[in-house]
Amino acid sequence: MKFTASQIAGILEGEVQGDPEIAVDTLAKIEEGKAGSLTFLSNPKYTPYLYTTEASITIVNKDFVPEKEYSTTLIKVIDAYQSFSKLLTYYDRAKSNKIGIEQPAHIDETVKYGSDLYLGAFSYLGKNVILGNNVKIYPNVYVAENVIIGDNVILYSGAKIGSDSVIGNNCVIHYGVVVGSDGFGFSPTEKGTFTKIPQIGNVILEEDVDVGAGTTIDRATMGSTIIRKGVKLDNQIQIAHNVEIGENTVIAAQTGIAGSSKIGKNCMIGGQVGIVGHIIIGDNVRIQAQAGIGRNVKDGEVLQGSPAFNYGDFNKSYVHFKNLPKIVNGINNIEKKFDGE
Repeated sequence: MKFTASQIAGILEGEVQGDPEIAVDTLAKIEEGKAGSLTFLSNPKYTPYLYTTEASITIVNKDFVPEKEYSTTLIKVIDAYQSFSKLLTYYDRAKSNKIGIEQPAHIDETVKYGSDLYLGAFSYLGKNVILGNNVKIYPNVYVAENVIIGDNVILYSGAKIGSDSVIGNNCVIHYGVVVGSDGFGFSPTEKGTFTKIPQIGNVILEEDVDVGAGTTIDRATMGSTIIRKGVKLDNQIQIAHNVEIGENTVIAAQTGIAGSSKIGKNCMIGGQVGIVGHIIIGDNVRIQAQAGIGRNVKDGEVLQGSPAFNYGDFNKSYVHFKNLPKIVNGINNIEKKFDGE
C-alpha cells in the first residue's frame, strides 16, 4: 500500500516541502532510509543523517531549518515523534486490516457481530457473544459465552476471553493473554485442606486498554475486576480478582497485584513490583522496579525498595546500605575502645 507525501501530510496536518506526489510503501530509521521509505527526525543528534538519507519522505518539526542540501521530501509537523507514532499506528492497522471468516472456526448461532469482522481459523465464539464493528480476531482465539466486545478491538492469536467479560472500544489484547480466568479464592478447612470459592464475577476493560502478551486478569469473586480507560499493561502481569486500575495508568512487566487492591489514575509502576491485597494506591503515584508495596499509598508518592518507602529517602539510605559492614566494624571498634578504658 502506497501513500504520497500529500496524503501523509493530510493525515498529520503537516506541510510538504518538496515533491507532494512522491510515494512511500514502507517505514525506516533515518540512518537506514532507502528510496520508497518514510522516516522521521526528532532527536537533534540524528540531524546529520537528514543530509545523507535516501528515504523518500522525512517527517520533521515545524521549527527545523536545514543547514545543508538534502534530497528527501520534508513534511513539517508540530511534533515529529508523535506524528510518526501516529503513522505507525495507522500503518499497523492498514497492514492488518483483514476481513472475513476463515475455516475451520466455530461461531455459535446466537453470536452477533458488526461489519468488517475478521475471524481467524480455529477460533471459537461461544453463546451470546456480541462483537462490535471492525473487530479482528486472529487464529486460535477462544471467546466464551456472554462476552461483549466493542468496536475496533484486536485479539491476537492465543488470547482467551472468559465468560461475561466486557471489552471496550479500541482495546488490543496481545498473544496469550487470559482475561476472565478464576480468581485465586480458596477457604481453609479444619482438616488443613482448601475449598474452592466460586468466582462468579467478571472482568471489564474500558476503552483504549492495551494488554501485553502473557498477562492474566482474573475475574472477580463477585462484582467486577475493572481496568479503566487508557490503561497500558506490559507482558506477563498478574492482576487478581476484584482489582481496579485507574485511567491512564501504565504497568511494566512481571508486576503482580493481589486481590481487591485499588490503583489510582495516571500511575506509573515499574517491572517486578509486588502489591499486596486490599490496599489503595492514590493517583499520580510512581513505583520503581522491584518495589514491594504493603500499605496504602497517598497521591503523588514516589516509592522504591521492598518494603517500599520514599524514593528520596531510599537513595540517601542506599549510600549507607552498601557501606554497612564498614559502619558496623567502626562501631564495634569504638565499643571495644570504650570497653578497654
